[in-house]
Amino acid sequence: MEITVDWRSEASAKFPDLALCIGVMNGIQNEKENTRLRELKESIFEEVRRKYVVEALKDDPTVRAYRDLYWRLGVDPTKTRPSGEALLRRVLNGNDLPNMSSIVDVYNLASIKTIIPISGFDSNRLNPPSQVRFAGNDEAFTGIGMTKPMPLTDKLLVLADQKQVLCIYPYRDSDYTKISMETQNVVIVGYGAPEIAEGQLREAVETTLSYVRQVASGEVETVRVLRKQR
Repeated sequence: MEITVDWRSEASAKFPDLALCIGVMNGIQNEKENTRLRELKESIFEEVRRKYVVEALKDDPTVRAYRDLYWRLGVDPTKTRPSGEALLRRVLNGNDLPNMSSIVDVYNLASIKTIIPISGFDSNRLNPPSQVRFAGNDEAFTGIGMTKPMPLTDKLLVLADQKQVLCIYPYRDSDYTKISMETQNVVIVGYGAPEIAEGQLREAVETTLSYVRQVASGEVETVRVLRKQR
């Protein structure tokens, strides 16, 4: 699958240093859960609970970078938290994660470990090339778990393909392109922020893909960091 992303002028003008890392993986075997997934979850939960204290999380440089991005987008990150921080806080507060499927659970675990917001999409439901742009006023978007579309505003940054918004950048994914039990080929996206290095983004996506292979087999086709060409 060819990976291309176009940065629309308004988005690149406001966020010239924004980057994405995209990984493509094929031939996965998605399950509700398995022993490998349970062991991985226990290991990551133990690791992050040793490493982080929830009261000090706001001062972590990665957390700070995404919070700063949210403020620039007009979103209060203390009310709508970046997904990596939200998942990590859940674990640090002693809560489990809902079991969705091995692939969805795996990219959530990678996000918990790296604090990088990560999406997973069913490759067969995508219509490339993709673009990073601001939403149109009243553009419709149906996120995972939503029963009806919501109207977006032109203040929201989105990742979109040729037919639809894939993600409100970087915290809510589309229901239509979500990974299901029938999904065999996936696209994993790590969302950058102005203060996040390309190497950190790549590491997050490569970590995700290694977890996918560990719990659901599959072969990596490509991993690329993409940004606006200057």
